Amino acid sequence: MSTKRDYYDILGVDKKATTKDIKSAYRKMALKYHPDKNKASDAEEKFKEINEAYQVLSDSEKKKAYDQFGHAAFDPTSGAGRNPFSGASRQGPSTWSYSSSSGGQNPFGNTDFGDPFEIFETFFGGGFSRQGGGFRSRRRYSLAIDFMEAINGVEKEFEIEGKKHKIKVPAGANDGTRIRFKDFDISVEVRTHKKFKRDGYDVFVDQEIGFAMAALGGKIEVPTLNGQLKLKVRPGTQSHTLIRLRGEGVRHIRGRGKGDLYVRLIVKVPEKLGKEEKNLLEQLQALAE
Repeated sequence: MSTKRDYYDILGVDKKATTKDIKSAYRKMALKYHPDKNKASDAEEKFKEINEAYQVLSDSEKKKAYDQFGHAAFDPTSGAGRNPFSGASRQGPSTWSYSSSSGGQNPFGNTDFGDPFEIFETFFGGGFSRQGGGFRSRRRYSLAIDFMEAINGVEKEFEIEGKKHKIKVPAGANDGTRIRFKDFDISVEVRTHKKFKRDGYDVFVDQEIGFAMAALGGKIEVPTLNGQLKLKVRPGTQSHTLIRLRGEGVRHIRGRGKGDLYVRLIVKVPEKLGKEEKNLLEQLQALAE
């Protein structure tokens, strides 16, 4: 037991840390070292170590015994660890329950996870499963789709190891959206669009307008995800003004509603002016002074 690291050091807290502090430290460390996100060779071992530390320090009775006896409290060969937690079937990294009546609450809210890797399946869509005490990496494949296919949803057929599969990509899918099959995951890669730029469920598009239009105002047509739309330009519009069109963005992949479309008006200043145009602008400038 002497080779084990101190549980407080593992989570980066001191002995005076509150349950809230311990939970917060665990969440941060677990997300950092989860093998699905951290590809370092020792990430898996550190992740087990972090969970082992949390299982003890988040439970008031276990924490009390650890503070008194150290790791010996959980050593079956040591008298110090005899029967302080008879309700648990196993100790260490293989004990995953968060249902302790003492204080081992689920650090990710009220969801009842039986295994901490289920936590990360909820957040990240999986990637690792626990079988026989070890870890089995799930196979992953990527599927590239066009921007508008992601906006509207699309059904694709693909082949893996000679077997054909069909996948239904839901409307609103984004770059990195993961779709789970029984034995593998598909990560969606969305190609860029020449006009639209996406930020979550909102979409941005640049629209050039002439100097006269910006000064005098008027009506223009702007592209949206559903076709052209007439838009009113107010007199005196400045370059890079953003106009928000509510509900013209991307459909929420889960639930109702859509994001917004933002039209950025870019005032185009002519690089070269004809003689007549130059004279008119000079007259305008003189009137403004």
